[in-house]
Amino acid sequence: MASHGTGAERRSVLPPIVFEKDKRFLESVQRYILTEIEKVGCTARGPPEEYYIIYRNAFDKIIEYVTTYKNVLILIKQEYEAFIATVKKGQNSAFFLRGRLKVLASEPTTLLYYRKRAMELEDKINAVEKSSAKIQNLILRIKNVKKVPPKDMQGKTMNSAKPIPGLSLEESLNLDSLSKYLAQLDRKVLELKKEREIKYVPWKKKTELEQELLHLVTLRDVAEAKREKLKLRYTRILLVSNVISACAKSAKTVTVQHLLSQIMENKKDERVIPVIDHLPYFLILSRFSELLPSAEYDPKAVSAAKSSRGILLNEETLKKLESVGCLQERNNLLMKYFEALINSRTASGLPQISAMTLDAVKYALAEKQLNIVMHWVTQQRLMFSEALGDVLYDHGTVDPSNLSKCLALAQIVYEESGVHEKVALCLYKQGQIYTAVDYIRQLEHFSLDDYLFLLENCSATELAYHLGEEWFRNPPLSSVGSTVLALLSTDHRKHGFQLLEEMSKKNTLEQMILNDTVCTVEGWKKIADSCAENKHGELSQQIISIITSQDGVFESSALEDEKDAMLMEHVFW
Repeated sequence: MASHGTGAERRSVLPPIVFEKDKRFLESVQRYILTEIEKVGCTARGPPEEYYIIYRNAFDKIIEYVTTYKNVLILIKQEYEAFIATVKKGQNSAFFLRGRLKVLASEPTTLLYYRKRAMELEDKINAVEKSSAKIQNLILRIKNVKKVPPKDMQGKTMNSAKPIPGLSLEESLNLDSLSKYLAQLDRKVLELKKEREIKYVPWKKKTELEQELLHLVTLRDVAEAKREKLKLRYTRILLVSNVISACAKSAKTVTVQHLLSQIMENKKDERVIPVIDHLPYFLILSRFSELLPSAEYDPKAVSAAKSSRGILLNEETLKKLESVGCLQERNNLLMKYFEALINSRTASGLPQISAMTLDAVKYALAEKQLNIVMHWVTQQRLMFSEALGDVLYDHGTVDPSNLSKCLALAQIVYEESGVHEKVALCLYKQGQIYTAVDYIRQLEHFSLDDYLFLLENCSATELAYHLGEEWFRNPPLSSVGSTVLALLSTDHRKHGFQLLEEMSKKNTLEQMILNDTVCTVEGWKKIADSCAENKHGELSQQIISIITSQDGVFESSALEDEKDAMLMEHVFW
């Protein structure tokens, strides 16, 4: 089969044929080969593919005819076909590489042509820009020529027949004299313009100065009115100070009210009359001071809590009551004060004072009066705030036996105050994880900072799992991948790595990655790169192996060139 000579040369190569039947078969095979070669169109060596098909068919006929060496001939044929296929594959690869080599060889020439073309286009652009500038200047000149002069200039046109002032007839006809006179007039114009800028002020400046003057007059009137009010206030304060000092010097034999009535009789001054309005304050202060040295501590505390207009609702009153309670060993004195304060303001419909209610709760918790605090919170008799919730939450950590009660109370306060992330934290601390997730889903705004707050104060793996899983077939709150990316992009990078390591230890990392429908493969690739950069090589390799094992995912580094990647993209996707 390897020889392609004439028919006579092929017959001399064949082995001797003994039987007539074999001889006829051999002649038929020879005739088949010659006939097929003539059909191809030439007797010399023709196209390789067609010659290969002719001799392969002849070999098949010999295999069908022979019975003894059929298996050997089949193996020989298979080896020849494999060799021919390898040769053809090599020829195709060589053809492809030759074409690729021609393209690469022509790239410098193509780049040179492109640069030359770019330079030509730049020259054309410069020429066009120059031509456009010339045309624009020409258009402007034409417009200026056709422009109609204004009316004032038309009215100032001088009659050329009249003599020019300051020039004689001979000078007016001399070009040099006219040029000198024109230069002199130009200098005068410039001097007048400078004098106008220096010696004169625009009319608008006068209006601005008038407005500034009116503003200053208004400020003066306001300052004078404020000064009169301060003088009157000083007079009243001085009068009250004198009355109190006189009452103190008289060893309390004369009351404050008696002194004020005497002053009103002696001085009919309008500045003294408003002091009567402040008389209840002085009476309450004097009554509270009178109770201090006596043994009537409970009435003292109740009267301080129910004082008119909240005069005694301040830190000084608390310090006085606390000092008296410590000296007389009456720890419930402040407690009665706070109870009377909260009950009286609730009964009268007045809003509670945030600072006072906060002190009341702190003191009640310090005295182990949690039941009273529960009553105040459940009956909504306090001014709810985030600080109050923090006090209840912190007390739960100090007193583990009442942790559940304190968390429930803090949850109520946080919810009324609108601190949603701490409401979710209280629910999580109580073991109500699904309730916390459901509560977060019902909120319209739950920012990334709120998520980070929860991740810092809760178990990262468990919380991320419940925030990332699908809840009643709804989209997930926050996927694990997006959560980790958010953590890695902030100062909480350590929590992100801890989350991944905990999932890796529990063998849930692969499930989380495969079930994550929000974070893309590129996102997980960024996470793996961050792990590798921060000395978490095993974690990075694990993530890479998981994402590359998915259908349709492969590492782009296996391709040597971006062009090859674009050519082979249809194979992988």
